[in-house]
Amino acid sequence: MTSPYKLVASDIDGTLIRSDGTLSKRTIEVLDALPVPFVVVTGRPVRWLHQLFQQMAAPVPAICANGAVIYDAEADEVLRTDPLSVEMLLDVAKRLREAVPDVALAVEVEDGRSFWYEEAWPVRWEPDNNQTVRVLASPEELTSVPAVKLLARSAHHGADDFYELISRTLGDIATTTHSSTSALVEISAAGVTKAAGLAWHCERYGIDKSEVVAFGDMPNDIPLLAWAGHSVAMGNAHPAVKEVADEVGPTNDEDGVANYLAEAFDL
Repeated sequence: MTSPYKLVASDIDGTLIRSDGTLSKRTIEVLDALPVPFVVVTGRPVRWLHQLFQQMAAPVPAICANGAVIYDAEADEVLRTDPLSVEMLLDVAKRLREAVPDVALAVEVEDGRSFWYEEAWPVRWEPDNNQTVRVLASPEELTSVPAVKLLARSAHHGADDFYELISRTLGDIATTTHSSTSALVEISAAGVTKAAGLAWHCERYGIDKSEVVAFGDMPNDIPLLAWAGHSVAMGNAHPAVKEVADEVGPTNDEDGVANYLAEAFDL
């Protein structure tokens, strides 16, 4: 039987790759055999894609930064961006600092090729020598250029509680979401979601959303799963994601994406 899908879209972390950051041999084989285009739709910035693409036979199109960046990986070209403007960053940062005194902020800039963070940001890596990742010289620098994503952290809140607080604080002036088990909220320009980014990509190639199957595991995947013609939440997904998806599959460590696609496309 011919599959109804003309495009496969998948989140990366917690979905396509295993918990150790690797693509399984089975997943690699299934992706190589797919008869339709495959697109990754991720919260990751452009600079974090090489770890995935090094494991694949060839890079694939990528919707990055939760929909704010459309990236042609094969040509290493950013096709579209929807950043937070300087004016919006100023407004949002002011609201966040007033609502959450201990908030630490960071920004993805230069189309997601660079990451700037405040001194209070909990750094888990060493800043690199070419300034792709660096600490800000002053709080004002945070809002000095447009950013494809603003990130907010707190040391004194739970993940879901912090997300609810930030969402109430910002209302509809920006898009808020989260994809971490810690108190980390990801903020984009109003209307920017994984669904909006993939919709732009699909329109470019004449693919209707009814012809898309999508996979995800965290709340930042909810717009994507709600938009796609058919959606699959991983077995390890956040409860809110399972509620939205059309079905729940195996976990990422059980090759849930590969197993579903192998059956759907008779691979």
